[in-house]
Amino acid sequence: MFSLCINNIESLIWIDVMSTCRNVSSSGAILGRSDTQKCVHYNYNPSSSSSSLESRGNLSGVVTCSGEKDKRLHCFATWKNVSGVVQVVKQGCWLDDVNFDQQTLDSGNCVDEHFFYFFDILQSCRRDSSASLRLFPCFLQDPGPMPPSPILGQKPLQLLEIKARGRFGCVWKAQLLGEYVAVKIFPIQDKQSWQNEYDIFNLNGMRHENLLQFIGAEKRGSNMDMELWLITTYHEKGSLTDYLKANVLSWSELCLIAQSMSRGLAYLHEDIPGHKDGHKPAVAHRDFKSKNVLLKSNLTACIADFGLALRFEAGKSPGDTHGQVGTRRYMAPEVLEGAINFQRDAFLRIDMYALGLVLWELASRCKAADGPVDEYMLPFEEEIGQHPSLEDMQEVVVHKKLRPTLRECWQKHAGLVLLCETIEECWDHEAEARLSAGCVEERVVQMQRQASVTAPEEIVTVVTMVTNVDYPPKESSL
Repeated sequence: MFSLCINNIESLIWIDVMSTCRNVSSSGAILGRSDTQKCVHYNYNPSSSSSSLESRGNLSGVVTCSGEKDKRLHCFATWKNVSGVVQVVKQGCWLDDVNFDQQTLDSGNCVDEHFFYFFDILQSCRRDSSASLRLFPCFLQDPGPMPPSPILGQKPLQLLEIKARGRFGCVWKAQLLGEYVAVKIFPIQDKQSWQNEYDIFNLNGMRHENLLQFIGAEKRGSNMDMELWLITTYHEKGSLTDYLKANVLSWSELCLIAQSMSRGLAYLHEDIPGHKDGHKPAVAHRDFKSKNVLLKSNLTACIADFGLALRFEAGKSPGDTHGQVGTRRYMAPEVLEGAINFQRDAFLRIDMYALGLVLWELASRCKAADGPVDEYMLPFEEEIGQHPSLEDMQEVVVHKKLRPTLRECWQKHAGLVLLCETIEECWDHEAEARLSAGCVEERVVQMQRQASVTAPEEIVTVVTMVTNVDYPPKESSL
């Protein structure tokens, strides 16, 4: 594959010519030379006001290309960047120009009256017929900032708006052709967090409906101006924190979020030797909080932000196990004290303490109880405000052993009673006494069965009341 840059005042147009290196045959053909080639055909229609790719252009599907025997066939895609807005222009067949000959390729260089190209990757593609297709940059005399590069099958990525800012950078809503995606951008100073999150996403078995889905990664720019990008699925409802600020929950909504959230954490924590994708190691999140739980359109949860996560693989170091990391408000007592046992189960129990706080956040915004629903507050915000110091958290959590208030009115709802018991067993001061995430998931299922009477505005199927229920045991292995 090679790339041609065509520069004008308003835009930078990239033409990607994708040579099918993998089709090199023993007869000596190179660059996928063949009599026919199948390519996607697309023409941009600037007069259309539609925002969808299909209606904006003439997308006619796959076409079969053919050409003269002494010329090579490729697929190409072009797009332009006008003031930061990326637009696909054309896709189709590419027939090598007669001047772009074998001697040029053998020299490793291509020079015309405007541009200079270096074909080292193309040469390596020729040497290795199994090479994957990659883009390499072509520069004008002054490289300047790196232009938008294609990713994921040579598709342009357009940033639309910032949705969140955090400790390690910001998250953008972006468009990848016709699909919305999320782009998390790290400055080069936070390369370690980007690298760690990338590595966690790429572990065996990390595709799960309650974990954020990874799409790709890129590096943009150069030297100290470099940005590190992670591209994931986009969820319009945003974080659980933001959703709870603007919405109250019905009992069924609370249970849906709580169950899917705990299921995701249970899967993250699980070591699965026999996973179909290979051995999935246990992973501790280490920064679990409502801001790092995203809500899908159907209100099921998925867990995000693995920049501090640790994986536990037999015979391998879990990485930086520095104990006092995460968000102060959600730090377990042993983290605040700096008294962590640096073993796998100890780190999983730290996540469980934070899960208890997030379950409390759900309860605080649930309208199922016979009482007022308070404005959204973060855990311990009532006790120590919005910006607690490490010393504030140590005083409240470690020395006074306080926890967020469980409202009296919650005791009047059968399901919330069980939820309160579960919350208390998650944020227990003794780490070994805390529930596992799998146990919490089972408890939520039982809460749904137990609470046959819900808020008046809800219509539910009546289920048989279960009395003297035996709760799933605490899993002492954590």
